[in-house]
Amino acid sequence: MITFLIVIIALTLLFDYINGFHDAANSIATIVSTKVLTPFQAVLWAAFFNFIALYIFTDFNVATTISKTVHKEFITLPLIFSGIIASIIWNLLTWWFGIPSSSSHTLLGGFAGAAVAHAGFGAVSSPIILKTAAFIFFAPLIGMVMALILSLWFLNSFRKSYAPKLVSVLVIALVGVFLYYNLEFNPEKIKKVNFDSYYLKVLFYSRNFKWILLSTIVIVLAILSLYLSTLNVYRSNQWFRRMQLISSAAFSIGHGGNDAQKAMGIIAAAMIAAGQIGDAKELPYWVPFACHLAMGLGTLTGGWRIVKTMGTRITKVTPFEGVAAESAGAITLFLTEALKVPVSTTHTIAGSIMGVGATKRLSAVRWGVSVNLLWAWILTIPVSGLMAAGVYSVVKNFF
Repeated sequence: MITFLIVIIALTLLFDYINGFHDAANSIATIVSTKVLTPFQAVLWAAFFNFIALYIFTDFNVATTISKTVHKEFITLPLIFSGIIASIIWNLLTWWFGIPSSSSHTLLGGFAGAAVAHAGFGAVSSPIILKTAAFIFFAPLIGMVMALILSLWFLNSFRKSYAPKLVSVLVIALVGVFLYYNLEFNPEKIKKVNFDSYYLKVLFYSRNFKWILLSTIVIVLAILSLYLSTLNVYRSNQWFRRMQLISSAAFSIGHGGNDAQKAMGIIAAAMIAAGQIGDAKELPYWVPFACHLAMGLGTLTGGWRIVKTMGTRITKVTPFEGVAAESAGAITLFLTEALKVPVSTTHTIAGSIMGVGATKRLSAVRWGVSVNLLWAWILTIPVSGLMAAGVYSVVKNFF
């Protein structure tokens, strides 16, 4: 059993690596399209922040959700093996054809499909499946709305109007209030934490990091909005190019924090099935470290076939629009992770790019491309599930 568990963990890390280069375009498409960074610089930038997410998303919310997709009593190692194999095949196929499908939904669909083949539909958690399926539509929609709001906010800031300035001041005040009431630097709570392990100390304090980081991004956007009315077009464009480094980094952190956790959830399920741990929260440190490292290395490899679709085919992106799209995507990923929803970074950034395109005019968005992407997203879970069921029908004969 231990040997089989090691094989499954290795395959899951391979999937995580493939996820990295499959989804590299999500993190770098806009910043490459706007020529703020070269492709090589962009993948280095994205890969670094994919890995840094290890120390920011430390509650393992998404990993716990993924590990509970299949009810504990039905989880077996052959089932997980079948789901991983199907997920790897689907990810490679969609990468080869340049289809920006969701690695997250591929993994979840494969896991659930193998479980249904193993023990019927009662083996899977319907609420988790339905919630994840619903966010196939909600994630890009939230990204689109957030990007639309940010774009309009910036555009109005160029004018000599007091309204956007008041909005910026109000946003800064609200973020300050949020931070004051939500940070966990509680002396009494700290005393009760066992800090024998350095990693436990990092985990405890880093629970504040993601909210501090997200709040900092929003505050910087608000300050930039206040400053825009004093700038000419050239200087404002220069500021947006600088800001895109921050927004791209934030989105890469959100990408790493969400997608690496999906592999962590599968490894947690495998270790639970093998009797190594009792819950996803008990994962040893090397698991999240290895998952984030595998994803970062995958991002370094790059997913150039998909960059073209995400960066140019949906709509043409400028530095101003890149900041709006990446910031909207990052905010969406941070919020959905806090809600424990395993959303797709692909869906999120695609929706955000559509949102900034729509601020120019609706015809600026190539809706035909977008509809084709939507079909790919909808089909990912059922197709991955069917493939996993097929793989399981063969694998079960050997165990």
